[in-house]
Amino acid sequence: MDEFAPPSDEERAACHDQLMAWLAALEANPVVAAVVADDERDDRWFVRVLGEAKDVYSVWFTLGQRTLAYETYVMPAPEENHAEFYAHLLRRNDDLRELAFTVGGEEAIFLKGRIDLRAVDHEALDRILGTVWATVERCFQPALRLGFASRFSPEDRS
Repeated sequence: MDEFAPPSDEERAACHDQLMAWLAALEANPVVAAVVADDERDDRWFVRVLGEAKDVYSVWFTLGQRTLAYETYVMPAPEENHAEFYAHLLRRNDDLRELAFTVGGEEAIFLKGRIDLRAVDHEALDRILGTVWATVERCFQPALRLGFASRFSPEDRS
């Protein structure tokens, strides 16, 4: 097998089947509020996650030719303390694996990652969702307090 060749149709179908089985099993997970297929695309789904630091967010999974991409919207562009805000997120990126903070449309902040289709299994999918959840939980409030500091009272900023 050529490691640089795109996955075969059979490998892509196997990844799709793994993903479908995993998504179906998520309904029993207490931090998952919903699992929904994209109405407009047959290769995209989202998992609505219940958090603590950020109440609710969606993790999108998109099945591509070579990879399974995943992403979640974290917050809008910061209103203030731009340099400190972005430096904070870049420092956080240093500790992340299979995931990174990125700037998307309208300068909004996202967490994004990709995994080779041939590496997709239930364990990898659980790790991805768990990493997204833990990263949002750990990073959301500190980033919010930096980028939107004037919206917090002085005692809330510490």
